[in-house]
Amino acid sequence: MVSTRSRRRARGFTLIELLVVLAILTLLAGLVGPRVLGQLGGAKSKTAAVQIADLDKSLELFKLDVGRYPTTEEGLDALVKKPGSANAWNGPYLKGGVPTDPWGRVYQYANTGGKIAIVSLGADGAVGGEGEDADIRNIP
Repeated sequence: MVSTRSRRRARGFTLIELLVVLAILTLLAGLVGPRVLGQLGGAKSKTAAVQIADLDKSLELFKLDVGRYPTTEEGLDALVKKPGSANAWNGPYLKGGVPTDPWGRVYQYANTGGKIAIVSLGADGAVGGEGEDADIRNIP
């Protein structure tokens, strides 16, 4: 005869015990999940800011060699391909070409009288916005 004690060990978990564990896991996922997803979104904005800073530094190197920033028409492509009017060009100034922003769009570039602007339009791809939709730029 098998004792009562050994029968109890062989039974395993009850349905109620499994439901309690599932409820606890669901609560934890509900609390932690949104925070993790929020950090992921913020990471894209931070990545765009870092890429813009790198582009800004590359433009400074271009200016040191050529004596000017690329024109708006030449754009950021002047960092990887020699423009016809840049005799002292010593590039490419970027490895692997001009990056796209974390949302897959090209960075907007403008040279307005010596002031350069590099802009990503954020997650929504439209001017303005808040949070992840906010524009990210090299100048405030």
